[in-house]
Amino acid sequence: MVAVLGPGLLAGLSDDDPAGITTYSILGADFGYRLLWVLALSTAALIVFHELAARTGIVTGKGLMRLVRERYGARATAVALSALVVANVGTICAEFAGVAAGMEVLTGASRYLSVPFAAVAVSVLVLRGSFARIEHVLLALSAIFVAYIFSGVLAGPDWGATARGLVIPSLPSTRHGILVVVATLGTTLAPWGLAFIQSYAVDKRLKVKDIGYERVDVVSGALLTGIIGVFIVVACAATLHANGRHIHDARDAAVALRPLAGSSAQTLFGLGLVGAGLLAAAIVPLSTAYSVAESLGQRCDLNDSFRRAPLFYGAYGVSVLLAITFVLIPGAPLIPILFLSQALNAVLLLAILPFLRALARDRELMGTHRLGRLDSVLTALVIALVAVSVVALGVLSIP
Repeated sequence: MVAVLGPGLLAGLSDDDPAGITTYSILGADFGYRLLWVLALSTAALIVFHELAARTGIVTGKGLMRLVRERYGARATAVALSALVVANVGTICAEFAGVAAGMEVLTGASRYLSVPFAAVAVSVLVLRGSFARIEHVLLALSAIFVAYIFSGVLAGPDWGATARGLVIPSLPSTRHGILVVVATLGTTLAPWGLAFIQSYAVDKRLKVKDIGYERVDVVSGALLTGIIGVFIVVACAATLHANGRHIHDARDAAVALRPLAGSSAQTLFGLGLVGAGLLAAAIVPLSTAYSVAESLGQRCDLNDSFRRAPLFYGAYGVSVLLAITFVLIPGAPLIPILFLSQALNAVLLLAILPFLRALARDRELMGTHRLGRLDSVLTALVIALVAVSVVALGVLSIP
């Protein structure tokens, strides 16, 4: 079983990246406990679709874009791939913005030093094939955000309001409120994660007999993501929201850790941002690389050399280069990049989720492992929820 674990935990915990931390922090700081139900629903949707993507990869032995190309042709592939690449580059920008923000908190280092160094470091990990050996170190570093669980408890939150927020839906009527809802959906159920978990399950050579174990892997990763996310919201609600404070930079977000870390809160938060950012900055470009290579029928295996899989590694490098170029634009605002990129994710999910659902319902493709009636209803409800949220945001954005 241990050998099977990885895709679900890695994809799930990587959702608690700098963009996710920032989005959940803004949710708690601006709305208190009120929108916790959005995070609970997002986590449930994450379980459903990550399990679906992993199962599809294991049964077919193919990644998402390869299946879209084979089943629906070049035009559909172009639509899905374009949406995925745009979403992924936006998220990679957010990861490097998180590294930059974390290093500014820790050392005051300029992003013009920290971002290129981080980009070279994560690229070497992947290109030299040592990523699998060091990913646990990055996971351990990003797990500093587990401190939010303790900090949330020590902050003395309103547990009654927390419970109500988790189970009683309540929607703000403002554009900013709907934007936070959309960004929460987009950062939890991220497009990159769907493509990554399916392709990584294939890359690990998982078999149909492993589906049960992989389901445990997926559920574990998603629940850890949701639990950490809930306590980030609770910590920020009990500290920032209770005192009328909002998040404008990384130091503002670090205030929520003060009940646990005191004066060390900024250091703890900075370390977590850097660790989570490096982990996700290594993984999200893999989602892009897998998808680009699959869409063109090229090799996409981490065990391959650059000579055997040039498009795979080239796509990885180009996506990283585009992202760091954007983040290094003079005056580029780090917190808005972290937050708004996740709202973009939700919009672009509407070009990805229907393909994954249709493939999983294909009896010829999936056989006895195709979507059942309950799963079909649940996946349709998730797509409808994302669509309604995005439409509501569009309506409220009209002058």
